[in-house]
Amino acid sequence: MADSSSISLHGKVVIQFGGTGLLGRALVKSLASAGATLIVASRNRTALQSLAGSEQAAGRQVFIEETDIGSEDSLRALRDRVLAQHQRVDGIVFNAVSRPMRTMNDDLAIWRASMETNATGFFATCRVFGDVMAARRAGSIVNIGSIYGMVGSNLSLYEGTDMTVAPDYFFHKGGMVNLTRFLASHYGPSGVRVNVVSPGGIFNPDAPQAPEFIARYNKITMLGRMCEAREVGGAVIFLLSDAASYITGANLPVDGGHTAK
Repeated sequence: MADSSSISLHGKVVIQFGGTGLLGRALVKSLASAGATLIVASRNRTALQSLAGSEQAAGRQVFIEETDIGSEDSLRALRDRVLAQHQRVDGIVFNAVSRPMRTMNDDLAIWRASMETNATGFFATCRVFGDVMAARRAGSIVNIGSIYGMVGSNLSLYEGTDMTVAPDYFFHKGGMVNLTRFLASHYGPSGVRVNVVSPGGIFNPDAPQAPEFIARYNKITMLGRMCEAREVGGAVIFLLSDAASYITGANLPVDGGHTAK
């Protein structure tokens, strides 16, 4: 039976896809601090070296792997390296995202390019590593979505700013929620759980959003503020852990009550 003591990642081998952005870096710190042996897979190995080095200096197990999720061969090679070094995979976190579109009127080639990571790469990653975990009849996949996979665009938030929203992000994050349900059904009989965490707007202290946007956004949440990147990790750790052993196919918003209004 799961209890509070099982909200831990000690002894678990977890692969996080995407770790160079604001949320990705925060997740690395959270997952490593929760005791995971963490492999961070990204196309940009150099950008991760400093973060991994600081985690290792603190005595935490963080490794870096250069991987192209748009290539199934690259994913399979990563699978083989991880299994050779760690003998198993207990969980994956899919946080990789590509956001090349800026407006509704962008060229279709940009829409197609975004599919490589956010649709094809997402599916390929879940299949390659879902199959690994299914073979052991245990594991957890946590996909990082967005409340923009749950609601439409509130354009009034952006009035008077140079901020824009693009349709591909809404399409991909909405699709992620339902593909997660499909994968949960597919892998459930093999003991593998699949869930989504959908963050709300995350405040970026290094490149703050327009003051008008922040003020408007704060008003539409129940907690009256934007999310901090560090606040997403708890939900991810929970879903990866044994404490969530009977949770699958779920979408957990981390949005300060935005989508509950």
